[in-house]
Amino acid sequence: MHLDHADTYPQRHTHGAAEPHRPDGTRRALRIGLGGPVGSGKTATVAALCRVLRDQLSIAVVTNDIYTREDADFLLRNAVLPTARITAVETGACPHTAIRDDISANLEAVEDLEETVGPLDLVLVESGGDNLTATFSKGLVDAQVFVIDVAGGDDIPRKGGPGVTTADLLVVNKTDLAPYVGSDLERMARDAKAQRGALPVVFTSLVAEDGVRPIADWVRERLTAWTAAPA
Repeated sequence: MHLDHADTYPQRHTHGAAEPHRPDGTRRALRIGLGGPVGSGKTATVAALCRVLRDQLSIAVVTNDIYTREDADFLLRNAVLPTARITAVETGACPHTAIRDDISANLEAVEDLEETVGPLDLVLVESGGDNLTATFSKGLVDAQVFVIDVAGGDDIPRKGGPGVTTADLLVVNKTDLAPYVGSDLERMARDAKAQRGALPVVFTSLVAEDGVRPIADWVRERLTAWTAAPA
C-alpha cells in the first residue's frame, strides 16, 4: 500500500511563519536552515557559502550541537566570518528538537544577531547531525537545505524521509567519492526525482573548485525573491 508523505511524515511545526519585517518596517534577513546526517558536509557547506558570499552579502550563522560548540568553533578557526557573526546553540538533546519543536533558543540567537551585527541579508542556521527527519520549523527559517553524501549509500534518496522529500533544496555531496564507495549517481538522481518531483537537487563535491557554486546560486535566487517580495 502506498502512503502519502503527508500522512507518513506529518508536519510537526509548532510555530507559524516568522514575521518577515524588522521593527522599523524593513524586510529582515532571509533565514536558511541546513540539515542532514552526521558527516554529510553541512558545516563545510556553511563555510563554503560564507566564503563565496561574504563580500556581497551581510551574513551571520547559528550552529546547533548537543553539548559542544564544535561546528561554530570550526567556522571560527577557518575565519569564514568575523567572530561576532557566528553563534552556537547547545541543544542538550537531539538537534532536530531545537530547530523544529522548541525553536526558542535558535530564534533568540537569530534575533540577537540581527540586532547586534545587523542589518543582515542572510542568516544560515545549521542543525547538528541528524537522520532523515531533521526538518526546520517555518517559524525559524524561510527555506531549508538538506545535505546528504554519496558515501552514506546511494539508497538514501530512495529511503526518503521529510528531509529528503520536502527540503527546498537537496544537496548530494561528495560526488568525487562515488567510484570508491560504489555509489551510482544516476540511480541517486532518478530516486531523488521520484521522491521530490519538481523540487531542485544539486549534485556536487565541495572539495572541487567552485563546488559550492550551484548551492550559492540557489541561495542568491532565494534572496532575490525574498527582497523583491511585497512589503
